[in-house]
Amino acid sequence: MRKILALTAVAFAIVFSGCSTAAPKIEGGVAVDKVISAYRTGAYVDVDTAKAKLKAAGFEIVGTYEPASNGTTILYTNAAMKADANKPLRGFAAVGRMLVDDERKQVHIANPIYFSKAYLQDEYNHATASATYTALESAFGPLKNTEDTWEFEKLPNYHFMIAMPYYKDMGVVGTGTTAELLAKAKEAKGIILELGSDRYLTFIELDRRTNKFVNKIGTDKAEVLPWPVLIENGEAKTLKAEYHIAISYPLLDLGGFANIMTVPAAVLKILEKTFK
Repeated sequence: MRKILALTAVAFAIVFSGCSTAAPKIEGGVAVDKVISAYRTGAYVDVDTAKAKLKAAGFEIVGTYEPASNGTTILYTNAAMKADANKPLRGFAAVGRMLVDDERKQVHIANPIYFSKAYLQDEYNHATASATYTALESAFGPLKNTEDTWEFEKLPNYHFMIAMPYYKDMGVVGTGTTAELLAKAKEAKGIILELGSDRYLTFIELDRRTNKFVNKIGTDKAEVLPWPVLIENGEAKTLKAEYHIAISYPLLDLGGFANIMTVPAAVLKILEKTFK
């Protein structure tokens, strides 16, 4: 038993290390903090005002969704984001997320630098990500960091802990022609964004019971919903819940994950049924 506890402690030290401060690194000629926040928060505005600000800043509204009782997720994109993501297995980076949080009276914005670094892997484009962030700062600033941080350089290889999936370990939840898979997404009333002639990013609503995981681990980051599914090359692929939830909740620990241990299997089951 002592050996097991010691190994567990070592594993956690490896997984949750790397949040020390250091000189910023240079990415594409621009300094990037070694440790960055997954989210930025700004002054509260209502959904219509947030959408208007996004449009004025050059963004396209992909869709909206109410993930929890506290607010509304707004999904947005622009031409540069879509271009960077229009590559095999990179489509999840095409859309940014923000939560208009009616409970906490704030806008809670997923940091495009954080999530693009994770989703685009070795094809990360700092010029696009930083320009996206600057536009958001101009529209909703001043923005403040949250405590949800991770080391910038470690984001492409992020995983929750040993034996948990990486970004690349996606789940295939359906197969068929692009037209067939899109038809199933539309039947499920999914939000759909075209990235290329044979590449689409869709967002699917989970059932009410499964959606409640955000109530257990934090509605402040409820923009983790709706669930993303990438359609390309005859397959519908999704980020596994162990990855998607963990990278969206970087402060989540093993105890917190244990409270939602049924969610990963439930998500795959719902999506497999949707794209069957």
